[in-house]
Amino acid sequence: MTIYYFRKMKKIISFLGIVLIILVGIFVYSRNLEPEINYESFNVVAPGVLRTPDERFKNLLDYPFEPNYLTIGDTRIHYLDVGPKDGKVIYLLHGQPAWSYLFRKMIPTLAQAGYRVIAPDMVGFGKSDKYLSIEDYSHQMHVNKMTQLIRELDLQDVTAHLHDWGGLVGFRVIAEEPDRFSSIIASNTSLIAPGRGFFRDLMTNISYPLFKLGIWFQGPATWEEFIGGGSFTGWIRYSRYTDNIDVGAVMQTLGNVTNNERVGYEAPYPNATYKAGAQIFPYLIPSELKKNERAYRDILEKWDKPFLIANSDNDPVTGNNPRMVEMLKRIPSAQEIIIEGPGHFIQEEAGPEYAQLIIDFINGNPKPFKKDRVVPDINL
Repeated sequence: MTIYYFRKMKKIISFLGIVLIILVGIFVYSRNLEPEINYESFNVVAPGVLRTPDERFKNLLDYPFEPNYLTIGDTRIHYLDVGPKDGKVIYLLHGQPAWSYLFRKMIPTLAQAGYRVIAPDMVGFGKSDKYLSIEDYSHQMHVNKMTQLIRELDLQDVTAHLHDWGGLVGFRVIAEEPDRFSSIIASNTSLIAPGRGFFRDLMTNISYPLFKLGIWFQGPATWEEFIGGGSFTGWIRYSRYTDNIDVGAVMQTLGNVTNNERVGYEAPYPNATYKAGAQIFPYLIPSELKKNERAYRDILEKWDKPFLIANSDNDPVTGNNPRMVEMLKRIPSAQEIIIEGPGHFIQEEAGPEYAQLIIDFINGNPKPFKKDRVVPDINL
């Protein structure tokens, strides 16, 4: 009787164990299962590639410019081409989470002065195509696409204006095609690199894994932590882990834009799925330190053409990270001026004045200026 009872209990326990294993397996599978996406609600133009519908860009404030497109690899790239075709080229490269809309207040001044303005949208931004997955975005991908655009348009004697992430990409583009560029102006940006020395060379190989580990360890940052903190990692943690980066709120916080202007910055993103590029951009900043250092040593440290650092005194990015400016001073011809008043997005708060600064720089006489900040009433 005891043996029979023992065998029966063993079968019951075994059965319950199998049921438990099955239930655990179902639970784990359901936790890891990606939610089913109805792609009919998205404008999918190729496997893994989205394109913002044109209707999203109709009647944007102060953005009457005709679109131009180049297909580069698996994506269609949008760029503005404004002004006389035989004019000296000014290349405007945006950062994150902006697009060529950022330069709408500058372009009329530059074009009326006889310059040809080229302002592309990087992949994931503006009217350019957007990858669905953050895994498809890399620093090198952006460099490759923007370099190819310069080559296909066969731009020569170019003045490059680089801002925010446009500096991290743009300096590398210049290092790929230095003979096409005649001068550089950089605002509130840098090219992050370790510098010279055995220890710094050694750290280059482990910096990005350590950086990613640190971001993972700190975890997500809330919107309130991002706008209230002085740490740049707060911005990275917010953008990397949020489900739906608030592009409009970022531009209102850092750029003093109105509600109507906010609509322009949100236009490229019908929903959160289109925002993978904007979400991952800050996380990529230290991803290619070795290549950045090589750009300095091979090209930028030998640069003898005009180069201007034009930062604003209310920029929280360069203001809280003085080493960003020191890195750029590795370029021998570096000049520095300070623009008083505007914050990170000078182009929004002082567009015409900033355009005139670029013209003065090209003519060999850049002058700093002051523009009082005007905070719009976003409740109107």
